[in-house]
Amino acid sequence: MATTTAAQRRAQAKSEFDAFLAVCPSRQLLERLSDKWVGLVLCALGGGSFPSRAGERGESRSMRYSELLRQIAGVSPKMLTQTLRSLERDGLVTRSVVATVPVTVSYELTDLGLSLHVTMRTLKAWAETHVTDVLERRTAYDEQSG
Repeated sequence: MATTTAAQRRAQAKSEFDAFLAVCPSRQLLERLSDKWVGLVLCALGGGSFPSRAGERGESRSMRYSELLRQIAGVSPKMLTQTLRSLERDGLVTRSVVATVPVTVSYELTDLGLSLHVTMRTLKAWAETHVTDVLERRTAYDEQSG
C-alpha cells in the first residue's frame, strides 16, 4: 500500500470538490460569495466602478470603514461589519488599525481577494449593462402570466 503525503491528500481532496453536493465546502463558499454585500465590498475595495483606479491594475485599494459605508448605499453598519469580518476570516480582506484619535480602521483586499475581485467586477458590470433587458423581460413575463 502506497503512502501519501499531506500535500498529496490535499490535492486529492481538492480535485474531489463538487459544489452540487450539499456537504461540499466549496458550496458553503459559494453561498457566502452570493451575498450582495460581499460582492459590493469586494468591488469597492478593488477600485469600485472606476476602471482607471487601482482595481484595474490588480491592486487593492485601502478604504476606511466610513468610506465603505458611504460608498455602498443601503448597507447598515451592522451588515457591513459582519460582511467585513466574514471576508477577513476567509482571508479575502485584511484589516489594519492605526492608533490615532479616533482610531483609524481600514480594509484592503488580499491577493486571494484580488483574484476574486476580477470575477466580481465582471459580474457587477454585467448586471449594470443588462438590468434594463432583465426588467423588460420580467414585465413581459408578469403581463403574460397575470
